[in-house]
Amino acid sequence: MAEAHQAVAFQFTVTPDGIDLQLSHQALTEIYLSGMRSWKKRIVRIKNSVITGVYPASPSSWLFVVIAILATMYTRSDPSMGLIAKIQEHLPSMSTQCQAVVSAVLFSTMLWLMLIFTMRLCLKQLLSYHRWMFEQHGKMSTTTKIWVVSTFSSVFPLPSYLESVRPLMDDKEYERMTKLAAEFESSLGNRLQWYLKLKALWASNYVSDWWEEYVYLRGRSPIMVNSNYYGMDFLYVTPTPIQAARAGNSIHSFFLYRRKLNKEELKPVSTVIPLCAAQCERIFNTTRIPGEETDTVQHWQDSDYIVVYHRGRYFRLRVYQAGRLLSPREIEFQIQRILDDPSPPSKGEAKLGALTAGDRVPWAKARTKYFSSGINKRSLDCIEKAAFFVTLDDEEQGMMGDDPAASLDRYAKSLLHGKCYDRWFDKSFTVVYYKNGKNGINAEHSWADAPVLAHVWEYTLATDSFQLGYNAEGHCKGDVDPSLPRPVKLSWEIPPECEEQIAQSLAVAQALADDVDFHVFSFQEFGKGKVKKCRVSPDGFIQMALQLAYFRERGTFCLTYEASMTRLFREGRTETVRSCTNESSAFIRALEGGEVRAADVCKHLFRVATEKHQLLYRLAMTGAGIDRHLFCLYVVSKYLGVESPFLKEVLSEPWRLSTSQTPIQQVELFDIDNHPEYVSCGGGFGPVADDGYGVSYCVLGENMINFHISCKHSCPDTDAHKFGDQIRQALRDLLKLLSPSQTEASKTEESQPKVKKEQ
Repeated sequence: MAEAHQAVAFQFTVTPDGIDLQLSHQALTEIYLSGMRSWKKRIVRIKNSVITGVYPASPSSWLFVVIAILATMYTRSDPSMGLIAKIQEHLPSMSTQCQAVVSAVLFSTMLWLMLIFTMRLCLKQLLSYHRWMFEQHGKMSTTTKIWVVSTFSSVFPLPSYLESVRPLMDDKEYERMTKLAAEFESSLGNRLQWYLKLKALWASNYVSDWWEEYVYLRGRSPIMVNSNYYGMDFLYVTPTPIQAARAGNSIHSFFLYRRKLNKEELKPVSTVIPLCAAQCERIFNTTRIPGEETDTVQHWQDSDYIVVYHRGRYFRLRVYQAGRLLSPREIEFQIQRILDDPSPPSKGEAKLGALTAGDRVPWAKARTKYFSSGINKRSLDCIEKAAFFVTLDDEEQGMMGDDPAASLDRYAKSLLHGKCYDRWFDKSFTVVYYKNGKNGINAEHSWADAPVLAHVWEYTLATDSFQLGYNAEGHCKGDVDPSLPRPVKLSWEIPPECEEQIAQSLAVAQALADDVDFHVFSFQEFGKGKVKKCRVSPDGFIQMALQLAYFRERGTFCLTYEASMTRLFREGRTETVRSCTNESSAFIRALEGGEVRAADVCKHLFRVATEKHQLLYRLAMTGAGIDRHLFCLYVVSKYLGVESPFLKEVLSEPWRLSTSQTPIQQVELFDIDNHPEYVSCGGGFGPVADDGYGVSYCVLGENMINFHISCKHSCPDTDAHKFGDQIRQALRDLLKLLSPSQTEASKTEESQPKVKKEQ
């Protein structure tokens, strides 16, 4: 192949006259430019390491301290109180003046480092204060004004746990659980807690590494549907109908984000204080590697290419040429080359990706047996070390056709699992570009949580549409260098035994995908604007609607999971908010009970329930949640080889309603007021329990809430579309309860449905 020859820097042949050495100037130039690019990145990393290493001071502040000490010494005073003289005694023999300067510089450096350490300690203590989250709007306590440090608490979360399960148990069952908890707290609990305290002193975060390993990496079932999640494109707008052009702008935008990330130029995500950005490190150049007992997450420092899948073939596409990032037009040109390539897939290549969609143990064994050497290893390495994975899909997706609502459901299922072999589910993320210009993203979950990838996705969508743009014909802007080397098709030698394993993994994955029932809808009768006018938290309002919808469908309550981030802490990930509470169940029983209850009573119970929910959310964000603590106690018990009936029962409880809000983090990138059509539909995930629902929602602007509902066809008690109808009605009923006049007005305004086809 021509591309293989270009990679050879020199060749030699033995002739009668000696050795004939043939140098390839082009290859040597590429090696030189690649080395220069690598060294530039190293210099940037070293520079950033120095700047962050001395934060909150700056390198120039060292010079200021040195000059200040020297100036003080010039006035014949000793700011070191004798320490400079002590340092002089231990210096090698040199002139007196030179000794004085060197000792002053050494003392200044030590003083500077001590000041940095002190400032860091103070900053850490200040940032560890979280009580500001619990203040009422418009009021601020004296404590918060002074910003004192909150104290560490080592109390077990058992009272909170018992309170959270009370609405789910009858008196007898609750009494039994109370006794189990008391036995645990008085015996084994204290011993396990001691080990956790020890880990908390030693590790930067006592939860995150165990959470990643035991919740994600040790799972042996398919990660497709069960773990991976997805994000959608704009709901109403497709910036260009040309598949290659959309990929050109979007891929270029991803690499612009990576450049900012590597240079540490991204604005920190923050609430009142910055959130930990440790998860951002593994966004790119990252792959989950299968193992027989546990998987691992492998991250590489750099990658100058992506891998593209199209019609059963894998291509390596370099996005850097001569040390520069290809322009969007050049990437479009290269993508079009792949789309036009008529070559057929190699034997066994077309459905190879099904190995990443099936069970983990067969994939780990196949990887060791068939992909550990030779051409298969080189091609697999190429995929795993790529910046990210791209799929060029031949289907058309998005909100379209005569039934736009059903088309959104198909769009969601396509992003969640596709054909079960046309995504590489192990990559940190796979970007899917459809034939009609729509796109979407599928992400592996172990390396980071959804808000981290959502931040990249928002940036990419905004840069694609508002900064890069397209010409009148829908192509990317700019010129093309026709001498660009063609994308390289990866080669494989798949034996029949491996093909058989691919077929088995595909069968497992296909059965899982076919069982997923999905419903996506955009609720536009009202949004957070009207909810906030009722002085209620939008998230609390939606969670009460979900509780009401589930109760109306099943006639009972269930253990409910709402994800809350804990990135106020170093290396923090998530905590669980248990949204089904005594207060929420009391409200719903009052609202749905046969007795006629006064609206004021129900309204009061509703406000009590939402306030309790907000309290639980704040507690979770500030490290005072229930579930991660109990999870870590359980891990310690397993390490020690001791059994705890209480922990075993707690950790085996099913989450029949698993919910999550997709946050919009970079509102400054989207002008929703002037361009309301540029709204994303958010994203979603598969059901957590076989007999439960997965619900993701996204609050957009003032008048829209998007929902993604998943469940399983195999469960006779679940139906995503019927549950969606229950959620719609619950939202209407709650607003009517809080503000009857607004509800009537909204009915008039919404007499015509807003769901529309994409133009």
